[in-house]
Amino acid sequence: MKPSHLFVITGASRGMGAAIAAQLLQPGHTVLGISRRSDETLAARAAAAGATCEQWTADLTAPADVASRLQAWLAAFDTQRFESVSLLNNAAALARSGHIEDCDDAELASALRVGLEAPVLLSAAFLRATRGWRASKRVLNISSGLGRRAMAGQATYCAVKAGLDHFSRVLALDEAQRENGAAVVSLAPGVIDTDMQAQLRGADAAGFPEKGFFVDLKEKGQLTSPEAAAARVLAYLNRGDFGTNVVADVREA
Repeated sequence: MKPSHLFVITGASRGMGAAIAAQLLQPGHTVLGISRRSDETLAARAAAAGATCEQWTADLTAPADVASRLQAWLAAFDTQRFESVSLLNNAAALARSGHIEDCDDAELASALRVGLEAPVLLSAAFLRATRGWRASKRVLNISSGLGRRAMAGQATYCAVKAGLDHFSRVLALDEAQRENGAAVVSLAPGVIDTDMQAQLRGADAAGFPEKGFFVDLKEKGQLTSPEAAAARVLAYLNRGDFGTNVVADVREA
């Protein structure tokens, strides 16, 4: 019998998240995608690959409800079923580029909730539900170089990713004290050709002085495709030393 592995990924309907979900559809894998919309192609791919795929359409601006649902869903599994279980906190929301006073409060709150509050609550639910499982556990938080370098006009995104990095450091320390605790990594995946990059290129340069940097990335062909980025992220997730370097970058691997 093939080993069984369970993966939970947020933001699984487009961009790198969709590519990760698709590449995880392998025999013996169970994949749960959580996104604002579903991807109709994933179910067909799962059936063809001999994988199990479930998709939830959920709004991560209300993460407590999603976390509660996730905990209940995980608790229904046999604790001996899976060899490994992994949570990939990939979803993010980009507030308008520029000065924060030019954004309305709802836009700022949405970016903070999706990018930081949701990963914290989902991680807590994931760990509560799987604490007694025999499976090895991994939490992979998708961060960014902007969590480690401040950029004018990107206050919420920089704050969210910096918070995600430090949350991962603390979570790794906590899990190291647990029997069969989870390995934790906050991983910057590089610059990827996604809708978020298009949003940055379309920003008003008056409030976002580094707009030209993102325009140059596109024009010079320096953006990684979502599929290639997904492969690199999953290769990192599968590393034997996953968790040794809690705050990491695929470009430095």
